[in-house]
Amino acid sequence: MRRVVFNQKGGVGKSTITSNLAAIAASQGQRTLVVDLDRQGNASRYLMGETLNAEQPGSAELFESTLGFSLRAPSLQDFIVPTPWDGLYLMPASHRLDELQPRLESRYKIYKLREALQAAAADYDQIWIDTPPALNFYTRSALIAAHRCLIPFDCDAFSRQALFELLDNVAELQADHNADLEVEGIVVNQFQARASLPARSVQGLIDEGLPVLQPFLSSSVKVKESHEVSRPMIHLEPGHKLTREYLALFEALV
Repeated sequence: MRRVVFNQKGGVGKSTITSNLAAIAASQGQRTLVVDLDRQGNASRYLMGETLNAEQPGSAELFESTLGFSLRAPSLQDFIVPTPWDGLYLMPASHRLDELQPRLESRYKIYKLREALQAAAADYDQIWIDTPPALNFYTRSALIAAHRCLIPFDCDAFSRQALFELLDNVAELQADHNADLEVEGIVVNQFQARASLPARSVQGLIDEGLPVLQPFLSSSVKVKESHEVSRPMIHLEPGHKLTREYLALFEALV
């Protein structure tokens, strides 16, 4: 199963959601790969911390390899590193994704990620793809490569307005490039149960008939702590309320 976590809006928790759900999959014995396509590399740093090697080939180098021809095509494994967590692997991102994008677009390499991940399908039980906060070449590549799409939502009016445009963009890509892609659901993130605005925002989505997933992920300072120590919640504090919510969300997906 290949999943992409996507929202054109920044700061909605894409990297955090990707990393934590992937870490749960690995902790349950599933061989899991995280593909980081965001040049900021937040998921890469979250999973690797100070052990992240800036010289390690990753997603940029995978795409770069498609720009030339070689009798020996590189293996996907050439661009992947094990994380500190058993069963969890990473294709890291770097700023080089920016400089490569015009060349990749001009030579129409939009299907190359799907081809690479399909070739390695037997190696991983789950593949999670983290995307940049834009509908660009890399996001489209991820949506074309994925079976399912998760959309983080952070409970404000601007996010709600942008969500419908995002769903239209996904529907267009489904029609043109990936008929098998399904919107698996909207992940409500940073939810404050005692505040009225988040509750109204989420209820509005439900009333519109949108696939809002439960449970909602609570707003918690523990997330910042997990970022600082580069330790997903399942490994930082398994009994924490937010960890239990992530586990329940993961089970709802499976």
